[in-house]
Amino acid sequence: MLYLLDTANLDAIKRAFDLYPLGGVTTNPTIISKEKKNFLDILRDIREVIGKDSMLHVQALGTKADEIVREAEYLCEAVGGNLYIKIPVIPEGIKAVKMLKKKGIKTTATAIFTAEQALMAASAGAEFVAPYVNRIDNIGGNGVGVVSEIVHLFDTFGMDAKVLAASFKNVQQVHEVALNGGHAVTVSADIMDGLLYHPLTDWSVNQFIKDWEGAYGEGKLTFDVK
Repeated sequence: MLYLLDTANLDAIKRAFDLYPLGGVTTNPTIISKEKKNFLDILRDIREVIGKDSMLHVQALGTKADEIVREAEYLCEAVGGNLYIKIPVIPEGIKAVKMLKKKGIKTTATAIFTAEQALMAASAGAEFVAPYVNRIDNIGGNGVGVVSEIVHLFDTFGMDAKVLAASFKNVQQVHEVALNGGHAVTVSADIMDGLLYHPLTDWSVNQFIKDWEGAYGEGKLTFDVK
Protein backbone atom coordinates (compact mmCIF):
# COMPACT_ATOMS: atom_id res chain seq x y z
CA MET A 1 0.00 0.00 0.00
CA LEU A 2 1.25 3.43 -0.96
CA TYR A 3 0.29 6.19 1.47
CA LEU A 4 0.00 9.84 0.47
CA LEU A 5 -1.01 12.87 2.51
CA ASP A 6 -3.92 14.93 1.20
CA THR A 7 -3.05 18.45 2.31
CA ALA A 8 -1.04 21.55 1.46
CA ASN A 9 -0.43 22.48 5.10
CA LEU A 10 3.34 22.57 5.53
CA ASP A 11 3.35 21.83 9.27
CA ALA A 12 1.17 18.75 8.76
CA ILE A 13 3.39 17.57 5.91
CA LYS A 14 6.60 18.03 7.91
CA ARG A 15 5.20 16.07 10.86
CA ALA A 16 3.76 13.23 8.76
CA PHE A 17 6.88 12.81 6.63
CA ASP A 18 8.99 12.68 9.77
CA LEU A 19 6.84 9.90 11.29
CA TYR A 20 5.27 7.83 8.54
CA PRO A 21 6.23 5.88 5.38
CA LEU A 22 4.72 8.36 2.94
CA GLY A 23 5.10 8.27 -0.81
CA GLY A 24 4.06 11.84 -1.43
CA VAL A 25 1.45 14.58 -1.20
CA THR A 26 -1.76 15.23 -3.09
CA THR A 27 -3.38 18.63 -3.47
CA ASN A 28 -6.39 20.09 -5.21
CA PRO A 29 -7.61 23.67 -5.76
CA THR A 30 -9.71 23.61 -2.57
CA ILE A 31 -6.81 22.37 -0.44
CA ILE A 32 -4.43 24.92 -1.96
CA SER A 33 -6.86 27.82 -1.44
CA LYS A 34 -7.09 27.11 2.32
CA GLU A 35 -3.44 28.04 2.81
CA LYS A 36 -3.95 31.71 1.78
CA LYS A 37 -0.50 31.94 0.20
CA ASN A 38 1.02 32.29 -3.24
CA PHE A 39 0.23 29.18 -5.26
CA LEU A 40 3.76 28.46 -6.49
CA ASP A 41 5.28 29.24 -3.10
CA ILE A 42 3.06 26.57 -1.55
CA LEU A 43 4.07 23.95 -4.09
CA ARG A 44 7.77 24.80 -3.91
CA ASP A 45 7.70 24.69 -0.11
CA ILE A 46 6.06 21.26 -0.24
CA ARG A 47 8.65 20.06 -2.73
CA GLU A 48 11.45 21.26 -0.46
CA VAL A 49 10.03 19.30 2.48
CA ILE A 50 9.28 16.04 0.67
CA GLY A 51 12.25 16.03 -1.70
CA LYS A 52 12.41 15.67 -5.47
CA ASP A 53 11.73 11.92 -5.51
CA SER A 54 8.46 11.91 -3.54
CA MET A 55 5.27 12.28 -5.54
CA LEU A 56 3.48 15.61 -5.65
CA HIS A 57 0.05 15.67 -7.31
CA VAL A 58 -1.17 19.09 -8.49
CA GLN A 59 -4.44 19.76 -10.28
CA ALA A 60 -4.87 21.71 -13.50
CA LEU A 61 -7.78 24.15 -13.65
CA GLY A 62 -8.42 24.30 -17.39
CA THR A 63 -11.48 22.71 -18.98
CA LYS A 64 -10.00 22.53 -22.48
CA ALA A 65 -7.28 20.04 -23.38
CA ASP A 66 -4.89 22.68 -24.72
CA GLU A 67 -5.24 24.71 -21.52
CA ILE A 68 -4.58 21.67 -19.35
CA VAL A 69 -1.49 20.77 -21.36
CA ARG A 70 -0.14 24.30 -21.02
CA GLU A 71 -0.72 24.20 -17.26
CA ALA A 72 0.99 20.81 -17.00
CA GLU A 73 4.07 22.03 -18.86
CA TYR A 74 4.17 25.19 -16.74
CA LEU A 75 3.91 23.25 -13.47
CA CYS A 76 6.59 20.77 -14.49
CA GLU A 77 8.94 23.65 -15.22
CA ALA A 78 8.03 25.72 -12.16
CA VAL A 79 7.86 22.98 -9.52
CA GLY A 80 9.76 20.00 -10.91
CA GLY A 81 10.56 16.73 -9.20
CA ASN A 82 8.31 13.69 -9.28
CA LEU A 83 5.20 15.58 -10.38
CA TYR A 84 1.78 14.27 -11.39
CA ILE A 85 -0.81 16.52 -13.01
CA LYS A 86 -4.31 15.84 -11.71
CA ILE A 87 -6.95 16.03 -14.42
CA PRO A 88 -10.72 15.54 -13.95
CA VAL A 89 -12.30 12.84 -16.10
CA ILE A 90 -14.23 15.12 -18.44
CA PRO A 91 -13.91 14.54 -22.21
CA GLU A 92 -11.36 17.35 -22.64
CA GLY A 93 -9.51 15.97 -19.64
CA ILE A 94 -9.19 12.55 -21.24
CA LYS A 95 -7.90 14.24 -24.38
CA ALA A 96 -5.33 16.09 -22.28
CA VAL A 97 -4.21 12.83 -20.64
CA LYS A 98 -3.55 11.38 -24.10
CA MET A 99 -1.62 14.45 -25.16
CA LEU A 100 0.48 14.55 -22.00
CA LYS A 101 1.27 10.86 -22.25
CA LYS A 102 2.95 11.55 -25.58
CA LYS A 103 4.94 14.35 -23.96
CA GLY A 104 6.12 12.13 -21.11
CA ILE A 105 4.23 14.09 -18.44
CA LYS A 106 2.65 11.95 -15.72
CA THR A 107 -1.03 12.32 -14.89
CA THR A 108 -3.56 11.37 -12.24
CA ALA A 109 -7.17 11.15 -13.37
CA THR A 110 -9.35 12.62 -10.64
CA ALA A 111 -13.01 13.24 -9.72
CA ILE A 112 -13.78 9.59 -10.51
CA PHE A 113 -17.13 8.17 -9.47
CA THR A 114 -17.45 5.08 -11.67
CA ALA A 115 -15.21 2.21 -12.72
CA GLU A 116 -15.79 3.03 -16.39
CA GLN A 117 -14.40 6.52 -15.90
CA ALA A 118 -11.29 4.96 -14.37
CA LEU A 119 -10.90 2.45 -17.19
CA MET A 120 -11.22 5.20 -19.81
CA ALA A 121 -8.57 7.30 -18.05
CA ALA A 122 -6.19 4.37 -17.73
CA SER A 123 -6.67 3.53 -21.40
CA ALA A 124 -5.79 7.15 -22.24
CA GLY A 125 -2.51 6.83 -20.33
CA ALA A 126 -3.10 8.05 -16.77
CA GLU A 127 -0.62 6.66 -14.25
CA PHE A 128 -3.10 6.93 -11.36
CA VAL A 129 -6.88 7.09 -11.09
CA ALA A 130 -8.48 8.67 -8.02
CA PRO A 131 -11.97 7.45 -7.10
CA TYR A 132 -13.74 9.51 -4.42
CA VAL A 133 -14.70 6.84 -1.90
CA ASN A 134 -16.71 8.80 0.66
CA ARG A 135 -18.35 11.08 -1.90
CA ILE A 136 -19.59 7.99 -3.73
CA ASP A 137 -21.03 6.72 -0.46
CA ASN A 138 -22.70 10.09 0.14
CA ILE A 139 -24.72 9.80 -3.09
CA GLY A 140 -25.97 6.34 -2.24
CA GLY A 141 -23.20 4.41 -3.96
CA ASN A 142 -20.53 2.05 -2.68
CA GLY A 143 -17.13 3.75 -2.79
CA VAL A 144 -15.16 0.68 -1.79
CA GLY A 145 -17.16 -1.35 -4.29
CA VAL A 146 -16.13 1.04 -7.07
CA VAL A 147 -12.48 0.64 -6.04
CA SER A 148 -12.89 -3.13 -6.18
CA GLU A 149 -14.42 -2.91 -9.66
CA ILE A 150 -11.58 -0.71 -10.91
CA VAL A 151 -8.94 -3.09 -9.54
CA HIS A 152 -10.74 -6.01 -11.21
CA LEU A 153 -10.93 -4.23 -14.57
CA PHE A 154 -7.27 -3.20 -14.42
CA ASP A 155 -6.27 -6.80 -13.66
CA THR A 156 -8.53 -8.15 -16.40
CA PHE A 157 -7.12 -5.89 -19.10
CA GLY A 158 -3.54 -5.71 -17.82
CA MET A 159 -3.62 -1.96 -17.22
CA ASP A 160 -0.51 -0.33 -15.79
CA ALA A 161 -2.46 2.42 -13.99
CA LYS A 162 -2.83 2.30 -10.21
CA VAL A 163 -5.82 3.12 -8.02
CA LEU A 164 -5.16 6.11 -5.77
CA ALA A 165 -8.29 6.12 -3.63
CA ALA A 166 -9.30 9.50 -2.19
CA SER A 167 -12.06 11.12 -0.13
CA PHE A 168 -12.16 9.27 3.19
CA LYS A 169 -14.06 10.03 6.35
CA ASN A 170 -12.66 7.26 8.54
CA VAL A 171 -10.01 4.58 8.95
CA GLN A 172 -12.44 1.75 8.17
CA GLN A 173 -12.90 2.98 4.62
CA VAL A 174 -9.13 3.00 4.13
CA HIS A 175 -8.91 -0.53 5.52
CA GLU A 176 -11.63 -1.78 3.18
CA VAL A 177 -9.91 -0.19 0.19
CA ALA A 178 -6.73 -2.06 1.12
CA LEU A 179 -8.63 -5.34 1.48
CA ASN A 180 -10.07 -4.81 -1.99
CA GLY A 181 -6.72 -4.32 -3.65
CA GLY A 182 -6.46 -0.53 -3.84
CA HIS A 183 -2.86 0.32 -4.70
CA ALA A 184 -2.66 3.66 -2.90
CA VAL A 185 -4.64 6.01 -0.67
CA THR A 186 -4.44 9.70 0.00
CA VAL A 187 -5.70 10.73 3.43
CA SER A 188 -5.86 13.66 5.82
CA ALA A 189 -3.34 14.01 8.63
CA ASP A 190 -5.99 12.94 11.16
CA ILE A 191 -6.79 9.74 9.31
CA MET A 192 -3.08 9.01 8.85
CA ASP A 193 -2.70 9.15 12.63
CA GLY A 194 -5.83 7.06 13.04
CA LEU A 195 -4.41 4.23 10.96
CA LEU A 196 -1.98 3.52 13.83
CA TYR A 197 -4.07 4.47 16.84
CA HIS A 198 -5.54 1.87 19.17
CA PRO A 199 -6.23 2.47 22.88
CA LEU A 200 -4.85 -0.94 23.83
CA THR A 201 -1.58 -0.14 22.10
CA ASP A 202 -1.25 2.97 24.26
CA TRP A 203 -2.25 0.97 27.34
CA SER A 204 0.38 -1.66 26.56
CA VAL A 205 3.13 0.92 26.17
CA ASN A 206 2.16 2.59 29.43
CA GLN A 207 2.10 -0.76 31.22
CA PHE A 208 5.56 -1.69 29.89
CA ILE A 209 6.94 1.63 31.16
CA LYS A 210 5.26 1.25 34.54
CA ASP A 211 6.66 -2.24 35.09
CA TRP A 212 10.14 -1.25 33.86
CA GLU A 213 10.33 1.85 36.02
CA GLY A 214 9.17 -0.15 39.02
CA ALA A 215 12.24 -2.31 38.66
CA TYR A 216 14.88 0.08 37.28
CA GLY A 217 13.82 3.60 38.19
CA GLU A 218 11.76 6.42 36.72
CA GLY A 219 12.86 7.79 33.38
CA LYS A 220 15.46 5.07 32.82
CA LEU A 221 15.95 3.66 29.32
CA THR A 222 17.78 0.47 28.37
CA PHE A 223 21.11 2.25 27.91
CA ASP A 224 20.78 3.80 31.40
CA VAL A 225 20.73 0.44 33.15
CA LYS A 226 24.18 -0.97 33.94
